[in-house]
Amino acid sequence: MDVLDIAEVARRSGLPASTLRYYEERGLIVSIGRRGLRRLFDPAVLQQLSLITVASGAGFSLDEIARMFGPDGQPHLDRAMFTDKADELDRKIGELTAMRDGLRHAAACPAPSHMECAKFLGILDQAPSAGIPRRKSIQDR
Repeated sequence: MDVLDIAEVARRSGLPASTLRYYEERGLIVSIGRRGLRRLFDPAVLQQLSLITVASGAGFSLDEIARMFGPDGQPHLDRAMFTDKADELDRKIGELTAMRDGLRHAAACPAPSHMECAKFLGILDQAPSAGIPRRKSIQDR
């Protein structure tokens, strides 16, 4: 049986050994034994780590990622969870696109002052405010 020690898993996955130990502590991966003080892993752990990395990059929490694995360590992927995350990413992309477009407009705005630009003021009106009252628009005055 081929086994990989923690140093080899760290080298192949690009993750530090401390992260591997943390993932094991959280139940995301499982070591199959020890050689001296070094944890040993089945080579399949590399695929598990790839899934963890991709899911983490997509914004899944470690608790959500843990639910992607069955008790046997094999992926058990919930398609509805992926759809929900994709929908969440679509909303975030929309927000970021609007923010980018607003910044590009602010950078190139021909108005003498941004506070004289109707488009810029519209962007400000659309911005969420953490309890800060919104500025009244010209129509509300």
